[in-house]
Amino acid sequence: MNKKSNIEDFTCKGCVIHEDKVNSVKKKMLADEDMVKLAEIFKILGEPARLKIIFSLFIVEELCVCDIAAISGISQSAISHHLRVFRNMDLVKYRKEGKIVYYSLKSNILKHLFMENLKYVKEES
Repeated sequence: MNKKSNIEDFTCKGCVIHEDKVNSVKKKMLADEDMVKLAEIFKILGEPARLKIIFSLFIVEELCVCDIAAISGISQSAISHHLRVFRNMDLVKYRKEGKIVYYSLKSNILKHLFMENLKYVKEES
């Protein structure tokens, strides 16, 4: 006889099997506000144009809008928009030199995040 599996056979019915693990994770769980901010960062990084900007700033460290546009093939106005989004999330910093504004990554965490994900992409291809 061939007995079909019932999905209910594999679900927890309100019990906790590994209470120590559950409690450990709960103690370290981020506050909802922090989870929302983290999700927003991943969301804005989920666009190839924005990843081109991050990659450009990773390679050269500091670029103006015109240079990023030339590298990425994206219009200057679109680059400015994306950089504004990054600035609002506090992910890039800028400095002015006359009329030219230079952008760079605010912290090494974006570089690290980018490189770790790039390694994953390269391994999978």
